[in-house]
Amino acid sequence: MKKILQYLFEHKTFSREAAKEVLVNIGRGIYNEHEVTAFMTVYLMRSITIEELQGFRDALLELSVKADLGDFETMDIVGTGGDGKNTFNISTLACFIVAGAGQKVAKHGNYGASSISGASNVMEQLGYQFKNDSAGLKRELKEAGICFLHAPLFHPALKTVGPIRKNLAMRTFFNMLGPMANPANPAYQLVGVYNLEMARIYNYLLQLGGKPFTIIHSLDGYDEISLTNDTKVITNEGEKIMTPEQLGKRMVMAQDISGGSSVEEAAKIFRTILGGEGTWAQHAVVLANAAMALHCTGKYKAYDEAYNAAVKSLESGSAKKALEKLIALQ
Repeated sequence: MKKILQYLFEHKTFSREAAKEVLVNIGRGIYNEHEVTAFMTVYLMRSITIEELQGFRDALLELSVKADLGDFETMDIVGTGGDGKNTFNISTLACFIVAGAGQKVAKHGNYGASSISGASNVMEQLGYQFKNDSAGLKRELKEAGICFLHAPLFHPALKTVGPIRKNLAMRTFFNMLGPMANPANPAYQLVGVYNLEMARIYNYLLQLGGKPFTIIHSLDGYDEISLTNDTKVITNEGEKIMTPEQLGKRMVMAQDISGGSSVEEAAKIFRTILGGEGTWAQHAVVLANAAMALHCTGKYKAYDEAYNAAVKSLESGSAKKALEKLIALQ
């Protein structure tokens, strides 16, 4: 590791193969926590290259436990996190609305490293038991329309660095890796990113994958559609800027989408919104993200049609039923 750090301190970058080798070694516990912390800190001080990110992803996938979900065409809605905005669990809520609308969801998530309540924190609090056996996950998909893949159970490398990330409590390159390493290999992806540089890198990587995808970035720094400002939307077809009015019928204020100060509070907000009893602003934001995800599948002619399907899922109680069924299966 001393050699690796020396190399990076000279402002050099890794090839895809070299990056993969380092992360494989991290995953196997070859370096101590101080060495790994120093390594992660380098990437807080400079941008990661596409080759490095590809190499890190290759390592994660090579070391991962595979999730075989059969013939289900699944979708993942995931933000890189690390935007420092402490919103409620918008992506995870959107997943249940999408599942309620009939689209199967394989949600990949982790504990919050730089936020109070990550997807795994809130799912655990709601009563979900993490698992990595494909039979159990397939059953959840079949009966509830959604399953949850807790990243450390599938990625041993993430387990190794989990405590370091928590102690740093800052955005690291692992935030960037999460959305690219879903072990279920979903057919569709909605990815939220915290800056335009990241959007550019994801656009390049996801184009190579050849599957339908949508990348979103709120221009005021959120890694999801926040409706607090315009949103940059990038798909296989190209890119555009959409307004809060186009996406969610109105603009909202930052304080309207705050996530509370504890995991318990996050879970309470989650249940309230899924029960159709959230505020107008909370519903608008979740519906906009769910609509964008549904639109990404190509099964809706226009965004507004996908938005109406999301509204129906929430208002009819289908989204809430998806959560209830999922928790009943635990």
